[in-house]
Amino acid sequence: MENIGKSMKEALKCAQCEDRLTVGVYESAKIMNDDPDSVSFCILATDEEWECDIALQIHFTLIQSFCFDNNISIVRVNDMQRLTEIVGDKAGQLEDAHCCLITNPADGSWEDPALEKMHLFCEESRSLNDWVPEITLPER
Repeated sequence: MENIGKSMKEALKCAQCEDRLTVGVYESAKIMNDDPDSVSFCILATDEEWECDIALQIHFTLIQSFCFDNNISIVRVNDMQRLTEIVGDKAGQLEDAHCCLITNPADGSWEDPALEKMHLFCEESRSLNDWVPEITLPER
């Protein structure tokens, strides 16, 4: 499980460097609506502070449904602060890191082994009826 968290961190960093990372529920929904075929991977993040936010849970349900319908791999992360540290600016600040999308490379190449590991992990989880597996991101 620790390796999956490391792979997720690597995939996020790679996507960020290649400008293939979208952060935020609204921004992610816009991309999914405009070009769903460009989306490769979805990460939903929450923590204890947001668990009871009904509006956020409704957004998550809709995003999950969209991902299932469009064959987009999806995971949950239980530490939004850690996700923010990974995908945020140098100060680790973001207003909304509840949803992150990784889009496909423009040239169609799949040279990201970390992302490929994440896809395989999701495929294996689905075969065990775990449709939205939860992963733990590694500490710094």
